[in-house]
Amino acid sequence: MIAVFDSGYGGLTVLKPLMDQLPEYDYLYLGDNARAPYGNHSSENIKKFSEQAVEYLFSKGAKLIIFACNTASSVALSHVQQKYLNGSKETEKKILGVLIPVAEEAITATKNHRIGVVGTRATINSDAYTTEIHKLNPNINVYSKACPLLVPFIEEDWHTKPEAVSILKKYLKSVKSCNIDTLILGCTHYPLMIKDFARIMGKKVKILHSGNITANKLKDYLLRHPEIETKLSKKKTRTFLTTDDPTKFKEFTEKHFGIKISMPQKVALD
Repeated sequence: MIAVFDSGYGGLTVLKPLMDQLPEYDYLYLGDNARAPYGNHSSENIKKFSEQAVEYLFSKGAKLIIFACNTASSVALSHVQQKYLNGSKETEKKILGVLIPVAEEAITATKNHRIGVVGTRATINSDAYTTEIHKLNPNINVYSKACPLLVPFIEEDWHTKPEAVSILKKYLKSVKSCNIDTLILGCTHYPLMIKDFARIMGKKVKILHSGNITANKLKDYLLRHPEIETKLSKKKTRTFLTTDDPTKFKEFTEKHFGIKISMPQKVALD
């Protein structure tokens, strides 16, 4: 099965396009809501949380894990890949992130070579997006801004309140002043406020997030890697796990993503 891992609800913005575009596969979603947002934790804790998630998901039969969480992708992805995939026994398992596909898309999208990135403190402090963009094109200017209050607002389902929109506007002021034409939403939670991002940034700025980009890239990846694709079960099952309140998770998912799900299972990772 394909597992999608996120610090909370944000990864659902990746899971839904995956289920829409690749509906034949079994999906297992794990939201570590109890410890969200990851972006306010230390690198050591983010790596530890990510290890716990990987071990749990592999134990449940996952063959392909997607780190939907930008913070985990930025801080811990290479760490867990080296720890869990270097052995000969793990050649038929993979752990992928969302960061590189989005960086590649941004380079294609920008016309004036000025790209903005917003994300959690940990994602922005890692400089992961800047590093990946400059690997592909060192002439692009990247302007980053940490937005630490947005994920807590979204996790509490308060992101439509005027206070949240006001904070977003203040966060985006410095990025907007840099005359960017492309903005990367470097957190999977942020697409839940995408209408506000678009209104504040204006029509001249293209806004990118990892959902559809990841789904398109995964299609291509599975075509190129039949050794992984053939190991993925195809019974169209959808299983949801959370480390916090299952009822709240179900209500949030059905309200904001328009999909009916069975009651999620509460699990402990630590």
